[in-house]
Amino acid sequence: MEAKTIAMSLASNRSLIFPTSPRSSFVSTSRFSRLPLKRACIGVDGFRGSALTRWNPIVSNRRRLVPVRATSSEGSSGLEKVKEYEEWDSWTAKFSGGANIPFLMLQLPQIILNAQNLLAGNNTALSAVPWLGMLTGLLGNLSLLSYFAKKREKEAAIVQTLGVISTHVVLSQLTMAGAMPLPFFVATSAVVTVGIILNCLFYFGKLSTTLWRLWEDFITVGGLCVLPQVMWSTFVPLVPNSILPGTTAFVIAVAAVFMARTGKLPEEGVKFVQSLSGWTATLMFMWMPVSQMWTNFLSPDNIKGLSPITMLLSMTGNGLMLPRALFIRDLMWFTGSIWATLFYGYGNILCLYMSNCTSKLFFAASTIGLISWIGLALWRDSAAHGHNSPLRSLKELVFGS
Repeated sequence: MEAKTIAMSLASNRSLIFPTSPRSSFVSTSRFSRLPLKRACIGVDGFRGSALTRWNPIVSNRRRLVPVRATSSEGSSGLEKVKEYEEWDSWTAKFSGGANIPFLMLQLPQIILNAQNLLAGNNTALSAVPWLGMLTGLLGNLSLLSYFAKKREKEAAIVQTLGVISTHVVLSQLTMAGAMPLPFFVATSAVVTVGIILNCLFYFGKLSTTLWRLWEDFITVGGLCVLPQVMWSTFVPLVPNSILPGTTAFVIAVAAVFMARTGKLPEEGVKFVQSLSGWTATLMFMWMPVSQMWTNFLSPDNIKGLSPITMLLSMTGNGLMLPRALFIRDLMWFTGSIWATLFYGYGNILCLYMSNCTSKLFFAASTIGLISWIGLALWRDSAAHGHNSPLRSLKELVFGS
């Protein structure tokens, strides 16, 4: 079978021809999003090599590169597009890592306040913090930690790790105040410790595949049990208080995981089961604004207890992760982030404004900032991938390339 070639224009009126393997192993180069490159300097038959950035599977095979003529303008344009792609790749990773700051600031005031109440002997004050809701968030963070560790998204994995640790600190304070039952805290601590250790070992390639699959099965079953139970509990007392949703989901989850591991499901079914842990964690976080808005609807006066700054921090933290989720075309991550940004963060700011609990200036600044940030993310992403319209990026996100 004849070898294919790919031409990449370079400056100085030259371009490189990259011989590739047969069609069965052909690497698509239709867009720069499919050409992650690695910093390297490659010589071309005695000519001075141009620095190509980020790892390129085509270049890395170290085959002979053949120089051919190309116009200088074409070469400059090609390298500029690669540079623009690389720069936005770097910036989106930094934005994702920067989300640690607002998310950490969300928990820090609560941790300080709890510590002050504990030192003053005011343990009753800690009963106002719902330990079941905190536990649900912790399990969601732990599931997403495994998801991002598997995808090698370091910045997002760090965000989830800090979320797990900070929430566990709050739960420990609630246990010391007697607001959380000790057996539940001990079990939670064991799961958190094992989960963080396993994720760290897996990320650095020190964990066996068998142990990792067992952990994935555990968080899949756990997530599927917790999600329907939390959704049901939101509407109590309009619906009877029951553990039936969680119990039913547990049986279904165990059966699905067992069938997937024993080869009794088709390939599509196995992939679906493997994706459940990430989606259930995302849906748990997506349910938080629904629960909050339902509470606001039932008890409008309670909205005065919400802090506009807390909602702004939530909107900012989730918003900072939007560009990265869009850039790597991760629909699950993008769905969770945009939902939390719009409905939990901005949605509650809107409710506060409509209830005259925040100023018009604060609401206007939040609105303009959010719209500008989403617009910037869409524009830069489409430019980095060489698209003429931001809608092309959204189409690839939802339907694939």
